[in-house]
Amino acid sequence: MTKAVIIGAGIAGPALGVALRRIGMEVEIFEQLPADADQRGSWLNFQANGLDALRAIDAGSWVGKLGYPVDTMSFVNGKGRVLGELPMAFRRPDGLTSRMMPRAGLFTAMTDMAVHHGIAVHHNKRLLDARNTGTGVVARFEDGTEATGDILIGCDGIHSRIRKIIDPGAMAPRYVPVLNTGGYIPDFTVDVPPKDFRMQFGTKCFFAWMPTGDGGTIWFANPPMAKEPPRGVLSAMSDAQWRQWLHELMDGDVGPASDIIDAAPGPIMGWATYDMPVVKRWHDSSRMIVIGDAAHATSPAAGQGASMSLEDAVTLAQCLRDCPDTASAFATYESLRRERVERIVANGHKSSADKAAGPFMRVIRDLILPFTFRAGAKDGGQSMMWLQGHHIDFDERLTPATA
Repeated sequence: MTKAVIIGAGIAGPALGVALRRIGMEVEIFEQLPADADQRGSWLNFQANGLDALRAIDAGSWVGKLGYPVDTMSFVNGKGRVLGELPMAFRRPDGLTSRMMPRAGLFTAMTDMAVHHGIAVHHNKRLLDARNTGTGVVARFEDGTEATGDILIGCDGIHSRIRKIIDPGAMAPRYVPVLNTGGYIPDFTVDVPPKDFRMQFGTKCFFAWMPTGDGGTIWFANPPMAKEPPRGVLSAMSDAQWRQWLHELMDGDVGPASDIIDAAPGPIMGWATYDMPVVKRWHDSSRMIVIGDAAHATSPAAGQGASMSLEDAVTLAQCLRDCPDTASAFATYESLRRERVERIVANGHKSSADKAAGPFMRVIRDLILPFTFRAGAKDGGQSMMWLQGHHIDFDERLTPATA
């Protein structure tokens, strides 16, 4: 039986593990963080194509009820002027929609899913190196232990160690000039229609809020920061400093941002955002490959990081099932995925740039966006079909590419 060693137990890793078990492979997953790692304050937009990928391996029930459904995005500027409205997702015939959910809840659900399927998930396993032995792979961890297998898949995120092992010359992640902070406020209501996420292109900062069905509010902000902050600067900021800065950024803008900042449970924390525009080498000849954020991280503005990772996991399992060898499987996987994910990364980078627009570009943006949103709303989300309408049929047999 072929054995896969998976590095990373975030989103892609557990899904890949379940998919590989379905095709008869042995799997072990190794995660550097402890099982109770704190993901506090971090929420994500889990789009319909991600749930579609999980459904392809009969795993949709693990996350289908997490978080809150989102139906539309409405946009205003700092003065409160309505810029337009868009459906959050393409109207899929299967009825799948997007959901806002806590990252911690998604991570827990994915790990529980893997364990439920009999997959060993090892925590506190920080990877030191990995090598292709010619007949297999060996991964070595900081605690002195090793793992061996036939193939190794790096699901280890945007700062992937496996990516650098495959290609020592791989580019570093690209800093996106906005930060991210946000969370959930229980028992706090905002004057927004149900399932609508209100997005504000503020005068100094992008800010967003959404009511939840249980009487709470999800919110996030993207403070602009032109230069990448040195390591430790953001984590050293206190809750009071974050609140003061957010108040200063939103001062004078119309809307509930000030009340949200005051009501948000603490401590408020923020982090820098990054993407990976192009990773030239996703794999070596036949033993190691990276997927998910390790291969093509997008900025949070795309709302597609989790969903792309799940598409990757399911597609790679199909390739390993249908191709005559791993070299062919890796080549086939890349031929199926590269164009799509790089287009999504580019789309996310553009959206982030719009959030950090200067005074002149804000005027241009506010003039153009209403026309863009009207066109998008008119087609009922059809223009987004390429993104959220993506469908995977796991039973479909793939045609191998030439390695």
